[in-house]
Amino acid sequence: MKFSKPEWHAQLSSTNTVISQRLREGEPLPDGFVLAAHEQTAGRGRLGRSWQSKVGHNLTFSFLLHRINDLSQMMSLPMAVAIAVAVIMEQYSVEVQTKWPNDLLIKKRKICGILSERFQMDAIVVGVGINVNMCREDADQIDPPATSLLIETGQRLIIEELLARLLTTMEVWVQRWRKAGFSALRSAWIERCFNLGEYIQVGDGDNPKMGILVGFGDEGQLLLREDDGRQVEIWAGDLITQTNTNDLIVT
Repeated sequence: MKFSKPEWHAQLSSTNTVISQRLREGEPLPDGFVLAAHEQTAGRGRLGRSWQSKVGHNLTFSFLLHRINDLSQMMSLPMAVAIAVAVIMEQYSVEVQTKWPNDLLIKKRKICGILSERFQMDAIVVGVGINVNMCREDADQIDPPATSLLIETGQRLIIEELLARLLTTMEVWVQRWRKAGFSALRSAWIERCFNLGEYIQVGDGDNPKMGILVGFGDEGQLLLREDDGRQVEIWAGDLITQTNTNDLIVT
């Protein structure tokens, strides 16, 4: 596949929201369309969370995919994107970990979040937020604390150039995902996986699940071995590290 040349805007509410609005209005946006904003005023993450984005500090963009042949593969699309972002970050000599289902961490601090949303039956909008030039003071004000490439490497990057490099790498990983789903991602994901083999809690509210993260299913679902030895599949939820019975760390 090929991504289009990014359509850049000085400010948008949310790149995901704007693409969805344009689709609803009947605009024939092509497969691989990319929309990027130097500043987002209402960036969104999973579960209604916000994503802070100041001019020149973060890379925030969304892309559109059509022709989704197997909707069961949708869960692992953000994982393909996360791997592509990790590959680019590793070129700056940082150790990046993937966190199920759609985040990237450096030293247990979040540096990238991904939000995929289905539009009708055959289209998916995927939003990506990366902390690039965020300073430590701003990162420490985020709960839980975040990090950025500037903090980790001391390098201030040009946002537009970083996106151009990332799209080239994403083309490779998204195409692999389109052909084979999570099976094409498994080894790259597990190689970088945060919490694999650890005792975790997934979800919150009335029915959280606890156990050992033992792996991932064929569609990218999390496999959890509960205290009674049963293995269950988790398809959605926040992942929390449990270091002991009284200490839960949300990451």
